[in-house]
Amino acid sequence: MVATRELRAVLSRRGFRRMLGVRLSSQFADGLFQAGIGGSVLFNPQQHTSPVAIAMGFAILLLPYSMIGPYVGVFLDRWSRRNILVMANLTRALLILPSAALLWFGHADLPFALIALVIIAVNRFFLACLSASLRHVVEDERLATANAVANTLGTIAYTSGLATAVGLLSVVGAKFHGYAIIVLTALLGYAASSLLAQVLFHWEALGPDAADRQRHSHLSVPQALAVAARGMVDGARHLSSRKGAFHALLAQGGARGLYGLLTIATLLFAKTMGHGKEFLGLVFACGAVGALVAALVTPAATRRWGGQRWLCAMLVVDTLTIASLTLSFQPWMLLGGVFVLNFASGGMKIVVDTSIQHECDDEYQGRVFSVNDTAFNSLNVVGMFIGAYLLPVDGKSVLAMICIAVGYAALATWYFSLLRRGTMMVGAGR
Repeated sequence: MVATRELRAVLSRRGFRRMLGVRLSSQFADGLFQAGIGGSVLFNPQQHTSPVAIAMGFAILLLPYSMIGPYVGVFLDRWSRRNILVMANLTRALLILPSAALLWFGHADLPFALIALVIIAVNRFFLACLSASLRHVVEDERLATANAVANTLGTIAYTSGLATAVGLLSVVGAKFHGYAIIVLTALLGYAASSLLAQVLFHWEALGPDAADRQRHSHLSVPQALAVAARGMVDGARHLSSRKGAFHALLAQGGARGLYGLLTIATLLFAKTMGHGKEFLGLVFACGAVGALVAALVTPAATRRWGGQRWLCAMLVVDTLTIASLTLSFQPWMLLGGVFVLNFASGGMKIVVDTSIQHECDDEYQGRVFSVNDTAFNSLNVVGMFIGAYLLPVDGKSVLAMICIAVGYAALATWYFSLLRRGTMMVGAGR
């Protein structure tokens, strides 16, 4: 009853509904665009892509979020956030044109990769701007509910974009021309999002407030960027002094590297099998369901057993899943493994985020979360590159799966030993 009442209260706010329109049209376009560039690399018969090139593609997708994340706030606290929303997606809509043209003519090389990198990097500004603007359209006491609604619906919109792209492939064909058309359709979503932000919000409606702009204006932009860089170092130092959160982040980082190895193995397996696009669609669906179940189960589990014990259990679950469901490389068993691994990964992330919130001082929260975000995505990419160099072209390696299982087991053993020695706060992560 309480949750339903909170949901109705949030959705009753006109400003929040308008912001949802801006968000969902953009994230639907994200799904179309990323399906277009990802499919042109993985499933295009006109292009024989190496495993290293696939890993490089995912580096382009993931690293902009981590590399520029700590510096986004410098601009969000100075410029009209409504205008940032407008210009971010207008810029992306314009950049869609040369990226689609390059794909149409079969030039999926460095210039195309650089344009894609910029389009995805700008998305970091867009999403961070939405988060910073949220308190201007809902009450403070309902921010948690508003975040949950916005993130959940955003994920659904993104997944819908992916599904739409898969449907369009049957019409336009899985070649350069077809993927170029899919990328071009993303322009409509970005343009719609930019127009909605322009029409629905006054330039001051989403902040920053005049007092906030004045407080941040005493430093030039280069000085503020330098302060942000030093802040990352300060955040890492502060985190290292909070043993519970620090060790949880280390455990998650190690697990994320192994997850990256599994990701590239799955992509290579799908690339070389029949009906690979359909299988990969099921992989994304199973992963999303696993993450959703983790979000539902983890809060109650951590209240009962403690966050750190739950994290340790997730590492054990990862070990058993690799040993039991992936060694045969049977598609349906692999899908079961994807569900469980994403359930465990989602559970670990919730524990790590909550540990940081509980243990780290409030003034360091933003900087510590920037460190966490950077480690999370960077180690995932590192794992993918290791797999790209070591795995066979079809991704099927029993030895690699055994090594990954041993890696998860080693992490679980190390983390359990810390719990036994009492070197961490047992209550952290609740």
